[in-house]
Amino acid sequence: MPENGGYRVYLGAYTGTESAADGIRLAIADADGTLRCTESVAEALDPSFLAMAPDGATLFAVSELRAGRVVAFSVHADGTLKEINSQPTLGSAPCHLSVHQSGKYLLTANYSSGNVVVHRIDAGGVLREPCHVVQHSGNGPNPQRQEGPHAHQVLPDPTGRYVLAVDLGTDSVYVYEFDVDSGHLALKHEVPLRAGAGPRHLAFHPDGARAYLINELGSSITEFGYDPESGALEPGRTLSTLPPDYGQPNLAAEIVVTPDGRFVFGSNRGHDSIAVFRVDSSDGAFRLVDIRPAGVAEPRHIALSPDGRVLFAAGQRSNDVQAFGIADDGVLTPLRDPVPTPTPVCILPVT
Repeated sequence: MPENGGYRVYLGAYTGTESAADGIRLAIADADGTLRCTESVAEALDPSFLAMAPDGATLFAVSELRAGRVVAFSVHADGTLKEINSQPTLGSAPCHLSVHQSGKYLLTANYSSGNVVVHRIDAGGVLREPCHVVQHSGNGPNPQRQEGPHAHQVLPDPTGRYVLAVDLGTDSVYVYEFDVDSGHLALKHEVPLRAGAGPRHLAFHPDGARAYLINELGSSITEFGYDPESGALEPGRTLSTLPPDYGQPNLAAEIVVTPDGRFVFGSNRGHDSIAVFRVDSSDGAFRLVDIRPAGVAEPRHIALSPDGRVLFAAGQRSNDVQAFGIADDGVLTPLRDPVPTPTPVCILPVT
């Protein structure tokens, strides 16, 4: 591992003729979060989202192609990666994946085909063929983006008992009961959002009783109460991620919650900014407190350092990553200049 309290930051990217990226890159963050370099550690086709196994021995990546695949890589002591194997996702354009807390299953969301797939993970990180697939159906009022289902995220809840799938195309969050013995998903709740909101990603509060959902098309964040016993989501307030006088096109992208549960951050593409929300522990109120320039163009993804003191923003269009220090009041301060890296669209800091 890096010395002096540093840590690794893996970077997923879009590859292809319009990008200089050839796969997954690795940066090293100093103890204060400043990035020192990036280098390619694995060739891959459009590894646009990454996830690490609970034991840190295997890294998983989507291959966001028409014929989607997921790829498993073993993680060497120096941080380099070696491909173990890959499997089809039985869908098109997989854009998100996560590993179940048990370490036994990989969950993947296929954007274009609007379905969610489960792969069993064998010893050594080997991916087995898909063991279960669920297909979403429906549409929304936006004819360009919601002509059909578009699964954009799939993740287990903090207990591992339920799996939540966020679908941009149907304006819904699907809550599935998860059978850890078989890997099967059984629909428990379908939670509708405001028509045209275009929900993208959800993040849980560390108390497990709250969650926050960023709406891509609506440029907003919706707060929820969450019951871990039943998997029920109860919608609360929805707040804009943009200044009230901003009238240009914008697509909200990623959402993260700090480990202490005090702040929620959401990224804007178009306005190219990071919206800062505070979760007030005294009265439970959720409020916007700041909007800061992202320091990069088209921040598709943001992520927190392992200790929650640094926020990273990936500039898909500016080909760089900016690191911010997070002050006690949530204010973001850039740490040095952005670090160049081709077409970054996913940031995965690991200890």
